[in-house]
Amino acid sequence: LGLFLFGIKNMSEGLQAVAGDRLRLFLEKGTKTPLRGVLTGTLVTGLIQSSSGTTVLTVGLVNAGLLNLRQAIGIIMGANIGTTLTAYLIGFNLSEISLPIIAAGVFLLFFFKNKRINYIGQFLLGFGLLFYGMKTMGEGLSPLRDAPFFIELMANVEDNALLGVLIGGIFTGIVQSSSATIGVLQELAYQGVVTYQQAVPILFGDNIGTTITALLAGIGASVSARRASLTHFLFNVIGTLIFLPLFLVGFFGEVVRLFTDFIYILLPGLTGGWETINIKMQIAQTHGVFNISNTLIQLPFIGVLATIVTKLIPGGVAEVIDPSVKYLEPRFLGNPSVALANANRETLHMGMIASE
Repeated sequence: LGLFLFGIKNMSEGLQAVAGDRLRLFLEKGTKTPLRGVLTGTLVTGLIQSSSGTTVLTVGLVNAGLLNLRQAIGIIMGANIGTTLTAYLIGFNLSEISLPIIAAGVFLLFFFKNKRINYIGQFLLGFGLLFYGMKTMGEGLSPLRDAPFFIELMANVEDNALLGVLIGGIFTGIVQSSSATIGVLQELAYQGVVTYQQAVPILFGDNIGTTITALLAGIGASVSARRASLTHFLFNVIGTLIFLPLFLVGFFGEVVRLFTDFIYILLPGLTGGWETINIKMQIAQTHGVFNISNTLIQLPFIGVLATIVTKLIPGGVAEVIDPSVKYLEPRFLGNPSVALANANRETLHMGMIASE
């Protein structure tokens, strides 16, 4: 588990370091409409492999007055979709090539002076350790299928789905990474310790538990930033309240199965379907369909979500700083004295924004 968590952390940090400040600029620019915000959040989280990283960055931008609440909600919804990529990667069982990937990562990390190459090496090292840790963890978890206390616990989860949600929420709240806990869940299922029916309520709990990072980031921040972090929590709780009953009556599981079979029909050259993919990929697919469906359902109600969190966290009108240039005008370039005076004003304007 230690290797696996270290791998996820290194992989995410390496990708964030490669992307650098462009992530922040991308989040600022790509939020003109809620739908663009969702796509931006999905893309950024897919790139850095951390929904917590995206939501904390978003809370920071709201706190700085560079994003408003509605823009932040769109990004947060997208972050939930983007984080499913890790589960899909784990679904492809790459543990056999994990050691060569680790070797390539170490080589780039220690034998090059270029920082960007070092960061790529850090990503590869983390990526390899993720799968090597998964393989080692699997060997350690397999005896649990015969452990009476664990069998009894999982039987209780099957009888009481809310217990599964609670287990998933607490575990992810402690680890502060849904990617990590869903990876553990996938491995438990792969070892035959947990059935698909038992895994899905825990999966829903994992999605709620990951919001703890954004909630912590909101402590001591502005009213708008606290509202943004609370939105992340509410979004996943509402999703669980919608989809858990649908899963328990068998409807949601059937939708995931049909969607998977449809993908196999749609893509030429692919044979098989829901029954032929391993349980790791079945959990990844369920995670993906849950987050996409949840976003599609709640996207039209961004205004309602914003109103709810504004009522729950009352405060003054949120001030959004406009960081765009105010005095620079290309037409003045023919008149140097006016152009320089305006450049002087713009420098003072920039200082005021930095001061705020």
